[in-house]
Amino acid sequence: MSGAMDKAKGRLKEITGRITGQERLEAEGKADRTKARIREKAQSIRHRAEGVLDSFRHDHR
Repeated sequence: MSGAMDKAKGRLKEITGRITGQERLEAEGKADRTKARIREKAQSIRHRAEGVLDSFRHDHR
């Protein structure tokens, strides 16, 4: 599932939990959104690292 979908799912859980008074569902939503943000950041770092490695490979040929 994409990060945007995970964030949306988490936000929906959070809002639903808040409206219905289900603290556990609200907390799950917050956790889902946090996991999605971490996953997106990790993916961004991985892409940047790949770019750096590619630039070293091209410089040393």
